[in-house]
Amino acid sequence: MIINLQKFIEAEKDYWTELEVILDKIENEPEHKMAAEQVKQFHYLFQRTSADLAKIATFSSEPEIFRYLESLTARAYGNIHEIREKPYRLFPLKWFFYTFPQTFRRHIRAFYLSLAITFVGFVFGGIAISFDPMAKEIVLPFRHLQGSPSERVANEEKVLDDRIKGVKMTGATWYMTHNTKVSIFVMASGITWGIGTIILLFYNGVILGAVALDYILAGQSKFLLAWLSPHGIIEIPAVLLAGQAGLVLANALIGWGKRTSLRMRFREISGNLVTLVLGVGIMLVWAGFIEAFISQYHEPVIPYSFKIAFGIIELILLVLFLSASGTKIKQKDA
Repeated sequence: MIINLQKFIEAEKDYWTELEVILDKIENEPEHKMAAEQVKQFHYLFQRTSADLAKIATFSSEPEIFRYLESLTARAYGNIHEIREKPYRLFPLKWFFYTFPQTFRRHIRAFYLSLAITFVGFVFGGIAISFDPMAKEIVLPFRHLQGSPSERVANEEKVLDDRIKGVKMTGATWYMTHNTKVSIFVMASGITWGIGTIILLFYNGVILGAVALDYILAGQSKFLLAWLSPHGIIEIPAVLLAGQAGLVLANALIGWGKRTSLRMRFREISGNLVTLVLGVGIMLVWAGFIEAFISQYHEPVIPYSFKIAFGIIELILLVLFLSASGTKIKQKDA
């Protein structure tokens, strides 16, 4: 085929430049995802450039143009038929404000089930204490919870100095590590087809119900709210999210209504489980700080009204975060 080389180059060079720009973007921004129309255009430019390469191959007088088109074609072919996974780049803020809450909402039914199991345990623990106050020694694992609530409140309110001065950071670290271990165990127990997760959630509810009813029956409801709400507003939902993750794991293991293999089901949820566990860890770090630096101080050191208000603000922000964060980004991407 005879072609006018100069006219050919003038007519085609804009397409080559456009293809080069697209290739540079793909290679420099591996996290970028092209829209469907952009993919079609990219494929069209690749095909056109490949055809141009074949046309110009007969012109030995233009080796530079030939090498340029050959390079473009090779780069385009490599990107189209790439089999290696693109390097994953983590954006912490985007992960926290988008991926984490979106993952929570994606498995909301598992969270509701986790909440329901804990609530049943809460009711059971409350009934056990209300009918048999001596059951505290069996139900409650910590010695300081087995005594009289009124006596404890009286002793706490006599303390005017900073009794944990110099060890608050140590206490915060203990709360973080202990609660994180418990939460990971709750999640990992999903491997027992969910039985272990259900038992742990139920028992956690029993403890909460027993403590709550014990203080309410003793007329110490205000102290209870001021003591638990600053850190509990975050800590308790964190355990519920760990239970959610455990139930998601159990569902993948059982595979109700799914025809995919066990390996594929695990692959589908693995990223979600990691996201939930990391999110729970962050929540428990915050709860640990609050428990050590605020929750352990009572009136007259810190007013109960301040602690309760602090907990209410945390609850509002947490609900807004888990229910709405990331929705605008999702709509924009759609």
